[in-house]
Amino acid sequence: MTASVEPYVSIQREDFDVAAEIARLTTGQTNVGAVVNFIGLCRDEAGALSALELEHYPGMAKAEIARIANEALERWNLCGLTAIHRFGKMAPGDNIVLVVTASTHRQAAFEAASFLMDYLKSRAPFWKKEHRADGSAGDWVDAKEEDDEAAARWAR
Repeated sequence: MTASVEPYVSIQREDFDVAAEIARLTTGQTNVGAVVNFIGLCRDEAGALSALELEHYPGMAKAEIARIANEALERWNLCGLTAIHRFGKMAPGDNIVLVVTASTHRQAAFEAASFLMDYLKSRAPFWKKEHRADGSAGDWVDAKEEDDEAAARWAR
């Protein structure tokens, strides 16, 4: 639907600036009537977690997120789309993921952002390892069935 829009996809260690990312999508675009953003944060898991470490396969992760972003652009009439996913060690409260969608009307922006997050949670090739606050060995985090179920609702 939105052939002229290129998604911005970044896999990065450093934090992101939400306001700057929204401005990048909207500055000079008077057709934008809605911007939806989602920010995923590192949770402290009731005080049990000191950090969460995210690993990825660089080429594969960026390609898969770009594929998902381009599918969102095919499904919804968007003016812009940003997907940023961080890697490395993050403390509770740190930003992990940012999805920003811009469209002429709100429904497309909401649906595209929800679609993107559902697929990022279930399909993006990232591996998460917990670092425990008590110093004990952390576990690799298993995929959750509810994430797959959420993504399944978008199947064509």
